[in-house]
Amino acid sequence: MTLEQIGGAGLMLLFLADIFLTVLYARAGTGLLAPYWNRLVWASLRRLSTLSGRHRGAALSFAGPLMVILLIVFWALGLTAGASLMIQPELGTAIRPSSGGASRDFVTALMVAGNSLSIVGGGDYSPHTPGTQLLFLLNSLVGASVLSLILSYLVQVYSGLRERNALALTIDLLTARTGDAAEMLARLGSGGDLSNATSELGNLVQPLAVTKEAHHFYPLLFYFRFEDPLYSVSRLTFILLDLTTLIDTTLDRQKYRSLLCSVPVSSLREGARLLLETLDRNFPTAGKSPANASDVSHSRESYAAAIAKLQQVGIDVHRDYGGYADQRARWEPLIRRVALTLGYSIDEIDRRYMSTPG
Repeated sequence: MTLEQIGGAGLMLLFLADIFLTVLYARAGTGLLAPYWNRLVWASLRRLSTLSGRHRGAALSFAGPLMVILLIVFWALGLTAGASLMIQPELGTAIRPSSGGASRDFVTALMVAGNSLSIVGGGDYSPHTPGTQLLFLLNSLVGASVLSLILSYLVQVYSGLRERNALALTIDLLTARTGDAAEMLARLGSGGDLSNATSELGNLVQPLAVTKEAHHFYPLLFYFRFEDPLYSVSRLTFILLDLTTLIDTTLDRQKYRSLLCSVPVSSLREGARLLLETLDRNFPTAGKSPANASDVSHSRESYAAAIAKLQQVGIDVHRDYGGYADQRARWEPLIRRVALTLGYSIDEIDRRYMSTPG
């Protein structure tokens, strides 16, 4: 083998390893090339979306599907380039056309390599030695296997996307389409009776766990951004974390003790944090921004609005703004970083942000 062929074999192995880690090993951040390629494409698409002005959100909604296509093209070009480096030195000798002279340029090698990755024989060019025949056979097996894996991967990605959207819509419906966790809690405890809240919240635990693991297994899900913020991970986790924080810091601790200590409440809190931490750890989320006076003022006004809403439906409250502020300070920065990365503003995520004065 020539040095060129060794380099081609190494390039093919590199891309095959990347496909293996991305599709089969399936863990966020484990790919050799795909994570960096996806970040580069996302950054480019975000810059291009700024040209759309007020339609930036709509433009970014195409990012996820485009990134799927571009990732497949990236893998296909990498495998083809590696195969062409192995094939080019053999053109005109061990690999020849059925008639006429053989071109030995790299473009011809790319064409033959692309054909050999899809069908045995390489089009008009065919192998004439055992070594090149084996090479064409291996190329066809690689091409067929990679195609099958990618198709299976796409099915799983879109299945995970459907489940995430179903969870987000369910949570939005529980808030009466307001996106306000206080409204959700008020509806669960109309008349001051929260006896059914534990079972209702328990129905959200399993879909949340599925959504968290889907983002861990299929990192491309992170880049699927819908124009309507109700489908965003930031919005659904904000509602769940705000809900569990309100339960901890606003409900009468004696009357609603069973709910405060229930497994669904702790599971929703931990599941939402795990999902956010997975995204924050494995993707280039926005940088940290210190809290300012307006944020603190909004937090206090938001808590007061939640208390008033709960009292209106007869829920007995226990005011603990300090506890609410402390808990919110631990998870809100995660929400902001993930939201800003995907082009959402905080007022699209925190619906009480718009409904309270200040």
